[in-house]
Amino acid sequence: MITLVLGGTRSGKSAVAERLVAGAGTVTYVATGQATDDAMAARIAAHRDRRPATWTTVEAGAALVDALADAPGAVLVDSLGTWVAAHPDLTVDVAGLCEALTSRRATATGDTVLVSEEVGLGVHAATEVGRRFADVLGEVNRAVADVADRALLVVAGRVLPLDRAPDGT
Repeated sequence: MITLVLGGTRSGKSAVAERLVAGAGTVTYVATGQATDDAMAARIAAHRDRRPATWTTVEAGAALVDALADAPGAVLVDSLGTWVAAHPDLTVDVAGLCEALTSRRATATGDTVLVSEEVGLGVHAATEVGRRFADVLGEVNRAVADVADRALLVVAGRVLPLDRAPDGT
């Protein structure tokens, strides 16, 4: 099963995703973020401290598609936003990501849970790069939601299931 967990900053989306894979025997945590400053290093450390010591961590950065192909058991990807940001030009292989996800669903021994930022609910970005990031991440989120078995929105730690549109999209 593929699950997309969306939410805003500090919404609790990562904690929800962690709970979704907590019962799996083997868990591979695929991290895409990098500590580019002290604040990001603190966020990464908090996430790391929360995870069970039995989980394997793969620091994928921009190489998410390759990491998915090699990851055993249940996989938790945190997050698609930092994966997009890891590409200097914000150009990502969305089709390759979706192909890796659907291939994993067909052959893997565990679920795949992806965390992503929902940036479309905030104010319009003031900078060109901010607008480009929101556009690219919105496209990634839609594409992953299309191949996912379920999508969840986390707001203030509460989980809302997201239904497909009546036309199936």
